[in-house]
Amino acid sequence: MRSYALAGVILAAGESSRMGSQKALLEYGGQSFLAGAIQLLQSVCDFVLVVTGANSGLLEPVIYEQAAFLTRNPKPELGQFSSLRVGLQAVLDRGRDTACVTLVDRPPALPTTVLKLQEAFQQSSSQTVWAVVPEFGGKHGHPVIFGRAMIEAFLRAEVTANAREIEHEHQSRILYVSVDDARVTMNINTPEDYSALLQSRS
Repeated sequence: MRSYALAGVILAAGESSRMGSQKALLEYGGQSFLAGAIQLLQSVCDFVLVVTGANSGLLEPVIYEQAAFLTRNPKPELGQFSSLRVGLQAVLDRGRDTACVTLVDRPPALPTTVLKLQEAFQQSSSQTVWAVVPEFGGKHGHPVIFGRAMIEAFLRAEVTANAREIEHEHQSRILYVSVDDARVTMNINTPEDYSALLQSRS
C-alpha cells in the first residue's frame, strides 16, 4: 500500500480540426464529453484540472459549472505532450504528487475502470510501479495514473518529445491493467466517428 495525493488532469487543448467543432462539447449520455470526464475524475481525485488552449473561452462555462480548474497551455501548437507537461506541473504546484490523466476526445471511461486503476496503483510499490495504464483488446488507453517519479520524468524531457517515448524508456515501471471497457481506447476524431458512437448506443 502506498500513500499519495491524487489530482485529475484532462487534456483538452486540441483544435478539433477534423471534427469541425469542439470534441470536448460533444454530447453523449445527456452530457458533454468534458463534463463526463470531469465527473469521472472527481470521483477519485482531490480536484480536477482541465488543460485548454485557444479554446479556453468555449470550455470555461463547463469547467466552472463542474467545479473544476482551468489551466491554459500557452503553446498548444507544440502538441499534446506540451499540454501534459503543463497539467502535471500544475499538479505539483498545487501540492499533489500523483495524477490521473485522461483525454477529452471520447466518452468517459466507466467508473469501475478508474476504481480498478486506482486500486492497482494503491496496492503497488512506488519503487517499482511509476504508472498504471488500462489495456483493452490488446491496446493501451486512458485514463492513466502517473506517480511522482513518472511525472518528474515527463517534466525533465524535452518539450519536443512525446509521452509514448518516455513511457517506453520506463516500460518496466508501468503496470498494465486489463479492463472490460472499450471506451479507454476510443478516439472520436471525425463526424463519422461520432455518428458511429451514437448509433452504437441506440
